Amino acid sequence: MTATQFTFIFIAALALTTLARLWLARRHLAHIAAHRAAVPEAFHQKVPLTDHQKAADYTSAKTRFDMLGTLFDAALLLAFTLGGGIQFIADRCNIWFSAPIAQGMATLVAVLVLSSLLEAPFSLYRTFVIEARFGFNKMTFKLYLLDALKGILIGAALGLPLLFGVLWLMGRMGEYWWLYVWLVWVTFSLLILFIYPSFIAPLFNKFAPMQDEVMKARIESLLKRCGFTAQGLFVMDGSKRSAHGNAYFTGFGKTKRIVFFDTLLSRLSIDEIEAVLAHELGHFKRRHVIKRIAATFAMSLGFLWLLAQLMQADWFYQGLGVNPATGLGHSTALALLLFFMILPIFSFLLGPIMSAYSRKHEFEADAYAAKQTASADLINALVKLYQDNAATLTPDPLYSKFYDSHPPAMARIAHLQAQ
Repeated sequence: MTATQFTFIFIAALALTTLARLWLARRHLAHIAAHRAAVPEAFHQKVPLTDHQKAADYTSAKTRFDMLGTLFDAALLLAFTLGGGIQFIADRCNIWFSAPIAQGMATLVAVLVLSSLLEAPFSLYRTFVIEARFGFNKMTFKLYLLDALKGILIGAALGLPLLFGVLWLMGRMGEYWWLYVWLVWVTFSLLILFIYPSFIAPLFNKFAPMQDEVMKARIESLLKRCGFTAQGLFVMDGSKRSAHGNAYFTGFGKTKRIVFFDTLLSRLSIDEIEAVLAHELGHFKRRHVIKRIAATFAMSLGFLWLLAQLMQADWFYQGLGVNPATGLGHSTALALLLFFMILPIFSFLLGPIMSAYSRKHEFEADAYAAKQTASADLINALVKLYQDNAATLTPDPLYSKFYDSHPPAMARIAHLQAQ
């Protein structure tokens, strides 16, 4: 393949993917608007029309803004690649640093920082305009900046040593470097799973042991019935950032924790909380977490192997507007950067497959919960969560197949009723 041919393939893939995302978003907007005037029949007795319309308006506002983000992302990718952005940054780093690995790391970090700065206005608008308009944002600008600073420091402390190790392995381990990098990535990912609950999450939120003895007794009884052990039951101060509610498991092995948002506990009854927890337990009992981790590791191995093939081809670099530099760290860093920048374009059609896999797991977890608790309790909890989070009850079916990791509300409720 020539560089010109690959440039054409890249532009065509970017154009088709961008147009597909915009078309799916327009379908989603049209479908929501067509069903905004009336609550779906299955929810007539449970969801007021005002809540249904709020969810429609909230989802539409986010979708329209995401369409703008899609166009911006495409333009930014073109600017970095064919527009010469990466080449310009790489040339500067080649002058400023003498060691090849330092050149490569500087190039990667510079592109990442610049991308984050350019995308920051989108994050700010999403948080302080859209979320605030619909009553969800509770975060102050000071807290937003503090979170960003913490994220940068944690990312640097964990990411820079990892990046150094990856670039060193890519340059020194010969043709099978991708296997060594994969082993390092797997080890790093598992380490993060272990340390996140105890060391990283508390840097952003307060986690207090659950104090409600009645609720605690019910939950511990459910855990015992399901044969599940956890390090503890915790309540997280999610309300200081958002009005959205949730519950989740975090950690791995002996570090597993069960975490409830304080916003969730204030809204649901004890029976409904127990049902939501039973659903989360279903993911563990059906080994969904292990399956997803295994699938992620398998895909990462395949992607790294593919990168190993592409980084030897000049047309891969030149077709994306970059001249591969000589030296240990620089060319490997450019290959790594280019590959993962264009990967979302060429893997777009994997989205529906992964979403379908995730929705299958959600149905299985619901079925497990229906055996451990009353289906009606989980249904009531889900309806409240749809209301509180302003999740639309009427997503476009095709849009949902591409993007939604959870089944649409009506399909999920019907499945639970069938249980």
